[in-house]
Amino acid sequence: MAPRFGTDGIRGVAGSDLSAELALSLGRAAARIVPGSPFLVGRDTRLSGTMIQSALSAGLAAEGVDVVDVGVVPTPGLAWLAADRGVPAAMVSASHNPFSDNGIKLLGRGGTKLAPELESAIQHELDQPSASLTACERAAGERPDGERPDGARTGTGLGSVRLDAGALEAYEAHLVSLGGAGSHFGLEVVVDCANGAASTVAPAVLERLGIRHKVLFAEPNGVNINAGCGSTDLRPLQEAVVDSGAALGVAFDGDADRVLAVDHTGELVDGDQLLAMFAFDLVERGMLAGGSIVVTVMSNLGLRQALAGRGIGIIETPVGDRYVSDALEFNDLQLGGEQSGHLVFRRHGSTGDGILTALLLLELVARRGRSLAELASGAMARLPQVLRNVRVADPAHLESAGAIWDEVALVQSELGDSGRLLLRASGTEALVRVMAEAPTHERALEVVERVVQVVVRELGTTSGGD
Repeated sequence: MAPRFGTDGIRGVAGSDLSAELALSLGRAAARIVPGSPFLVGRDTRLSGTMIQSALSAGLAAEGVDVVDVGVVPTPGLAWLAADRGVPAAMVSASHNPFSDNGIKLLGRGGTKLAPELESAIQHELDQPSASLTACERAAGERPDGERPDGARTGTGLGSVRLDAGALEAYEAHLVSLGGAGSHFGLEVVVDCANGAASTVAPAVLERLGIRHKVLFAEPNGVNINAGCGSTDLRPLQEAVVDSGAALGVAFDGDADRVLAVDHTGELVDGDQLLAMFAFDLVERGMLAGGSIVVTVMSNLGLRQALAGRGIGIIETPVGDRYVSDALEFNDLQLGGEQSGHLVFRRHGSTGDGILTALLLLELVARRGRSLAELASGAMARLPQVLRNVRVADPAHLESAGAIWDEVALVQSELGDSGRLLLRASGTEALVRVMAEAPTHERALEVVERVVQVVVRELGTTSGGD
């Protein structure tokens, strides 16, 4: 059976889980199911990106769909281009994962993640024995006009593949138009590009906006993406901010759809704190649509308490930016996001954009005339949180493991309103995530270790958990 779609497309080890053959088949399947042409295709800076992008493009073209190669681009940049041009797109990236992994995310004509029914239809195509056949080889079973009885498109001709060297510059101009040139009042920022897709565009945008900046990790070589840098390792950024005396620092992940911040003292400001700051600012300016924001189940209890204290409502979703975006659209709200730093500002776009969030943060700090440290500490008190990832053979067995859920219910009853326990299977890796929040770090750690033991006993474990 072909690899399954997770919460963020298909992802796995490049060359094995995600092979060129699979990318080719996925391109063909997407061409048959996803409406619109041409198809924009972009990638991050991973060594395997060109191989997978080429195979994916070949599959699309084999079905008669034209392909526009936009090269290395942040995922939100590709989403903006797809929405601006009214065409579908595919991003080759494994986000914050190491260089050895890669993935493929498919976007519809609005720049949003595909609807579940379209993903299911593509998955069905991949699971068919005919998935590797060319359009010509299948033509005998189709109608003369090249359209299948179910309405999905196929092509009896070949599509073209062309390069659009100006796509990244168009996205850069879009960010500049939203960045508030001249409004940053001399702030200096250190920016960590994670040797990823932000490496070219983020420094260029800051330069065009006249924002003083120092750039870290913007020299990708194919294997150094997310390696000891970016949002997965903030230590170099924290040291650089303190040493340089900058007002703050920001760190992107490999495809630049998320950002974490560091204040002038080197303290982390995570996505929950950023959400609180932006939400309170919007409320004070009378601009928070619907009086609520969207958060995920992983959001810190301290954020929930802070929002409730200001009378701001919460819509909770599963982990994943697609769920945040869908909830924003469905409830006609403006702001939502994840603790990981994936924030969505619906009036600016349909998906999280790390560079845009960084620009809006700089504008907020400058306009408020207070340091990021002051704004973050005043926004919310973050409860101690402990997260353990337990690597298991099949996370799908978690749902039916009654003994685990009995233990979870018991622990939650003991914590009461003072803490929170969350257990979930990862949507992209063979992991069960165990997270606890409690009044003290020691209590949170105790709770997590207790539940992890039950998970290991009931599901077993393989090496590699943390």
